[in-house]
Formats: sequence, C-alpha cells, structure tokens
Amino acid sequence: MTTPSALPLSGVLVADFGRVLAAPYATMLLADLGADVIKVEHPATGDDTRSWGPPHAHDEATYFLSVNRNKRSLALDLRDEPDRRRATELARRADVLFENFRPGTMHKYGLGYGQVRSVNPGIVYCSITGFGAGPGAAFPGYDLLIQAVGGLMSVTGPAPGQPVKTGVALVDVLTGLHAAMGVLAALRHRDATGEGQHVEVNLLSSLLSSLVNQAAAYTLAGQVPGILGNRHPSIAPYDVYQAKDQPFVIAVGNDRQFAALCRGLGAPELTDDTRFATNPDRVTHVDELAKQLGELLAARTAAEWFEHLTPLGVPCGPVNDLAQAFDLADRLSLAPRAAVTGDEGSPMDLVANPISLSRTPPRYDRRPPRLGEHTSEITEWLDS
Repeated sequence: MTTPSALPLSGVLVADFGRVLAAPYATMLLADLGADVIKVEHPATGDDTRSWGPPHAHDEATYFLSVNRNKRSLALDLRDEPDRRRATELARRADVLFENFRPGTMHKYGLGYGQVRSVNPGIVYCSITGFGAGPGAAFPGYDLLIQAVGGLMSVTGPAPGQPVKTGVALVDVLTGLHAAMGVLAALRHRDATGEGQHVEVNLLSSLLSSLVNQAAAYTLAGQVPGILGNRHPSIAPYDVYQAKDQPFVIAVGNDRQFAALCRGLGAPELTDDTRFATNPDRVTHVDELAKQLGELLAARTAAEWFEHLTPLGVPCGPVNDLAQAFDLADRLSLAPRAAVTGDEGSPMDLVANPISLSRTPPRYDRRPPRLGEHTSEITEWLDS
C-alpha cells in the first residue's frame, strides 16, 4: 500500500486512530515526510473537528483541514466485528500506531498496546493522553483545561489576577511535536534492534516541559512566577510598547542590543544611566525604562521603527495580524503556504510544514481526505 520514494519516511505505515488535534498534527508531520498514514474514523461522524466550524473552506471545516493532509481516510466502527477485525489487521501490518482515546478504550476493542504487540512485536505504539494512564486516566484532556491546571494561564494575561489562554490550542500542538519526536526515536531503536515499544505522551507533562525557564524557576529556586503581562521576568526591555499608530515589540536580549536601540531611538545617553546600565539594572527599573521608551517610540509608526531599528541589530517588530504575518513570511521568501490540489483540481492553500530538508523536502500531494474516502481500497487490501 505504500509507494517508495525519496522521502525519509517512505515505507512507514501509520495506523492513525487519533482525533482532534495533538495526534492528527503529529501524524500529519510524519505524512508530510513520506509516511503512509491511514486515518481511522467512525463512519457516521468522523474526526470531531470535521464539525468544528465556521470557518469552512471547500465545504469542510478549516480546523480539520489544517492537520489532516497527506492521509487516507478509512471508516470503521470499532463496535462492529468485521470492522474491528480490519482494525486489528491494520495494526498488525503497521509500523506505527497512534491513539488518543481515554486509557483503556483501545484495550476494550482488542487494540491495546499489549494486544497489538502480541501480533506485531515491532510496533511503535504511541498513546497520547491528557493526564497520563495513572490516577488521572479518567480526566478529560482539553487544551484549555490543561492551560489552566498546568500553569500556563498563571503566567499569561494582561495583569495579575487576569489569566487568559493562548490564542491557539498550543498545548495540543506541543504534545503533537513531542509525540512525533518520540515515535521517530522509537523507530530508530526498532531499526537497530527489531524491537518496538510503547511511546506515551500526555498534555500536562508536555506543557510543564514547555514552560522551560518559568518551570525551572520553581523546580530550582522555589519561585512561583506570576503574570507579568507582556514583560519578561528576566530580560528588559522585552515588552510591547505603543508606537505612533499601533503596538510595537522590542525584545532586547543583551547590553549590545540595548545600546543599538538607544542609538536608533536618538537617546544614546540612556546607556549611561545607572538604572539601565546592565540587564539586571533594567529589570529592576523596568517601569522607569518603559516610560522612557514609550515617549521615544510615540514619534514614529511601528513600520517606520521596524525599518529603522532592524538594520541596527535591534530585535523588534509590529504586532501583526495573521494576514500581515503571512505577508512578512512571503517577503522573507519563507514559502509559508503549500498548494495542495483539492476537489476537481481546485487548489487548497494550506500552511507549509516548517521543516526544510535539502535532500528530502516535505510533500504536499494529497489533500485532507473526505470521510471514508479510501475505505474501499484499504478494506480490499486488509481483507486480501
């Protein structure tokens, strides 16, 4: 069923029982790199995100379209005996299996890790959960919930006591990245030993790991960070300021960049101010610094400051909307879009895979599948 090619994961068959975001994002990344991903969906409803709209494009929810290209859809009802046999046969033939049901669900259908491993010892079996398979197994794993209980919202918001979530399901995406990396590591091990293994990733642990310096402030120093708005707890100036027309970000990370900023703003004397001489000084006196910078930045538009300060080596830029962000990526020749052929040859503009490989670049040759679109061809193969 797989087509050999120069892609790095060519020949790897992935049985994808995942749904919503974390698992589909991980399997799409693998599919982009050549894996043959068979997406198993319930015949009546399919992946939950097929109904998560508006917005819609090509008569489908853009949420679903965003994470399901380069896959084939196999409609199976795991409560139906013939379909369950086909699912088991798919797992037996697969190199990788993804699932993100609540712990115990796959076992109920004869598709748990131990059951699949008994017929396919080399399987790399990836389980994605919200809170692990232990005491938190029954907890529902929704991104907003994890952002709340996992601490992300405690450091995100305009001011203390005003927590907000991120503008995208960031924890799901981070978990999908961790899952994909775990699977690739397990495949490397299997190539060397012939032995498969169980890869387990959960949303809470992925978030705690991704909190990096904020998490380490607690584990190493016992410091519980709080909401600082757009400021950084350890760097200044690292914040959103108001230019003449719109918000403007400055992300200075060292004294050299601060000196360049001051020269660019026409205020080189700020570097001689003892309150701002070093980064620790600037963090201590961040309010005074913000007042000084705000007065200077009000003189020009965000676009003018961006054009003026960037060549000086100052990390800065306007707060773009998505249209402006894609325009910037286009101007920087980053090719942020990937054109995939849709129905009747009409192009489907999806977001490009961010990984650039000089010899084996990602593919974009299969649009996200319609529900059950490939059921006949795949069941014929499984039944043979």
